[in-house]
Amino acid sequence: MNIPKDKLILMLERMLKARYFEDRVKDLFAAGELPGFVHLCLGQEAVAAGACTTLEDGDYITSTHRGHGHMLAKGGQMKYMMAELYGKATGYNKGKGGSMHIAAPALGILGANGIVSGGIPLATGAALSAKLRKSGQVVLCFFGEGASNEGAFHESLNIAASFHLPAIYVCENNLYAVGTRQSQVRKIEDIAGRASGYGMPGLAIDGNNVVTVYETVKGAVDRARAGGGPTLIECKTYRWRTHFEGEPDTYRPPEEVAMWLKREPIAPYRESLIGEGIVTETEARSIEEGVLGELEEAVAFARQSPPPAPETALQGLWA
Repeated sequence: MNIPKDKLILMLERMLKARYFEDRVKDLFAAGELPGFVHLCLGQEAVAAGACTTLEDGDYITSTHRGHGHMLAKGGQMKYMMAELYGKATGYNKGKGGSMHIAAPALGILGANGIVSGGIPLATGAALSAKLRKSGQVVLCFFGEGASNEGAFHESLNIAASFHLPAIYVCENNLYAVGTRQSQVRKIEDIAGRASGYGMPGLAIDGNNVVTVYETVKGAVDRARAGGGPTLIECKTYRWRTHFEGEPDTYRPPEEVAMWLKREPIAPYRESLIGEGIVTETEARSIEEGVLGELEEAVAFARQSPPPAPETALQGLWA
């Protein structure tokens, strides 16, 4: 693999953070500790880790309602994320954003979004800002395949292509928009094919192979940063859980779920790093233990944190 060693290790750590964070959130939600709803990215960890590892600190991302993995991969800290999910004042958004609207602008994370396709025009605007300011920044825009049927998707890609904006549109195609299988509402096999209608490159890749994701997105990032304009990248993947926690899994064939569980992205990558001498078994285990330790500290931090004070209810709100 022609990827710097530190980035190869970082991608493993970021995938493990997403995996363990989401697995713990699943249990906490089931126990009634978390308010609202949570949408987990279990099974999709390679997309966020591979894509965000191509970025510089000053670059931007926009996310979706299934955005915990994106935030962790862009440098979000577990304790402030967990506090936000608990609705506590120490969270990234003082407990007012919650899972679906968590954001950290100081880290270039312009926000998860409860509106399907809501982050796509925001990313396009951020890319326009970067171009006008000549800042050299790029924007990664994450969205699901359901969002590609929305008008905001088509309008944004048209604008990005027309003005050669430094944006990379990363579609996480997990086959289902809530409970609707996309083949029922879309006649094309690859969403990436829609790029040709806007005069930009479109690539469909294996979203469960973190190296493939990294290399593909890196090429698009380098192209965008050099003034070459936007790219649409479709990452074929699968969410292990239902659309949101607590929803009955009545719409997915059990054999389909079983097949994708076997295609999980982390274990094969971990073994490849060990096999190629990038890390030892002991080092890999140490990374995993470090992630688990950080997670336990995050849960304790969130539980011990205070709720927002009533007098702050209107702070941070704009209309």
